[in-house]
Amino acid sequence: MAEKSKHTYLAIISLALLTFIGILNETSMNVTYPELSRELGVSLDTIQWITTGYLLMVTVTMGTTAYLLRQFAARKLQLTAVLAFIIGDLMCALTPDFAMLLTGRLIQAIATGLSTPILFHLIFTEIPRERLGSMTGFAGMVISFAPALGPTYGGWISAITSWRMIFWILLPFVLVSLVLGQLFIRNQPLGNDKRFSYGSLLSLAVALFSVVYGFSTIGKQGPSWRLVLWLIIAVASFSVFVYVNNHGKSQLFDLRVFKSKSLRLSTLTYFNLQFINIGISLVIPLYAQYVLGASSTIAGLVLLPGSVFGAFIAPFAGRLADLQGFAKPVTFGGCLLLVGTLCFSLFQRQLTPFLVMLFFVILRIGFNFAFGNTISNASILVDAKNSADVNSIFNMVQQFAGSLGTGFLAAVLAVFQNSGSGSMRTRTYTGGRVDYLFLLAMAVIVVLAIITNYRMQKLAKVRASK
Repeated sequence: MAEKSKHTYLAIISLALLTFIGILNETSMNVTYPELSRELGVSLDTIQWITTGYLLMVTVTMGTTAYLLRQFAARKLQLTAVLAFIIGDLMCALTPDFAMLLTGRLIQAIATGLSTPILFHLIFTEIPRERLGSMTGFAGMVISFAPALGPTYGGWISAITSWRMIFWILLPFVLVSLVLGQLFIRNQPLGNDKRFSYGSLLSLAVALFSVVYGFSTIGKQGPSWRLVLWLIIAVASFSVFVYVNNHGKSQLFDLRVFKSKSLRLSTLTYFNLQFINIGISLVIPLYAQYVLGASSTIAGLVLLPGSVFGAFIAPFAGRLADLQGFAKPVTFGGCLLLVGTLCFSLFQRQLTPFLVMLFFVILRIGFNFAFGNTISNASILVDAKNSADVNSIFNMVQQFAGSLGTGFLAAVLAVFQNSGSGSMRTRTYTGGRVDYLFLLAMAVIVVLAIITNYRMQKLAKVRASK
C-alpha cells in the first residue's frame, strides 16, 4: 500500500510539472508583446493571440478529456502531451514569423489541455477523501502560481537574452516530466460505452472561438456590429452543442450535472476567479510598461511576490478545508480578492510598481484560498461516476475564462491605445481604468456567488439531517 501511495504521488508530481510548465508558458510571453509587435510587425491586439489562442486551444482540448480519460490509459495521454509540447516548443523557438509562432503555441497548448485534467483525475480517483483538499490545494498552487510567475520568467529571460530562450529553457523540465510519468502513472481507463462526439466538440469549439474572437475585435474599432454577429454565432453554436451532446449517440460530457444549483454557482465562481487571475496577470505587465515606465524585467517582477505568497497559501487553504469545510476558506478568499481588485481601482492615480506588487499580493492570497477549494467542493457535489465530467468541465471553464480574460482586457487596452487624444501613456491609463473596474465587478459577483452557494449547501445538509 505504501509503495502504491508513493507511485501515486510521483505520478501526480510528473503531471504537476508538465502542467506547471504549460501554464507558465501561457503567460511568459505577455511582457514581450511590445518587443514582438515591433519585431514581427503586428499590432498589440494581434500579438495577444499568442496567449488568447493558446488558452482557447487548451479549452477545446480539455473538452475531450472526459472521454479520453475513460478510453485511454493516462500514461499514454501524458506521452502524447509531452510530444505535443516539444514539437510546439521547437516551432516557437525557431520561428521566422508570427504565423509559425502562433501555430507552435497552439500545438503546445494541446499538452496543457491534456495534462491539467489528468492531474485532477489522478487526485480525484487515487487520493483519499480526507486528503482531497490538501492535494487539490497543491494542484491549485500549480495552476495559479504558474501564470503569475510567467511574466516574471519571460521578462527576465527577454531582458538578458532573446525571447526565444523562453522556449529553449523549458525543454529539459518537460523531459523530466516524461520520464516520471512513464515510470509511475499506472491508473487504467474505465472504458466508454459510446463513441466520441465529434459534432459536440466542433460546435463547442466554434462557440468558444466566436466569443473570444468577437470580443477581440473591440481592439481595432471598439464595439460594433461585428461583435454582435460573432456573439450570435456563439449562441447558435452553443445551442447546437447542447442539443447534439444531449440527443446524439455519444456525449462529450454529461451536462446533467448542472441540475445542481450549487454546481452552477461553483462553476460561475471558478470562471470569475480565473478570469481575474489570468486577466490581471496580462494587464499589470502592460500597464507597468506603458503607464509606469517600468522595464520588462520590473513589469514581470511585480507579480513575483504575489505568486510566491499564493503558492504557499494554496496547500494551507486546502488543509483548512479538510479540517473545517470548504465554506470558510472560499468565503475568506473571495472577500480578499474583492479587496485586492478594489485597491487597483481606488488607488489607480497613486499606483507605483511597489503598490501594484502589494495589491497583487492581496489579490493572489484571496484567489488561492478560493480557487482549489472551489473545484474540490464541486467534485463532491456529484456522484463518483461523474467526477470525470466535472473535472473536464471545470478545467475547460477556467481555461476559457483565461482566454476570454486576456482577449477582452487586451482589446480594451488596444481600443484606447489606437484611438483618442493624448499620449500613449494617457490612453493606456484610461484603458487600464476600464479594465480594473471590470475586474472589480467580477470580484463582486464572486463574493455574491460564494455566499449564496454555501448558504444553500448548509441548508441542504440541515434538511438531510432531519
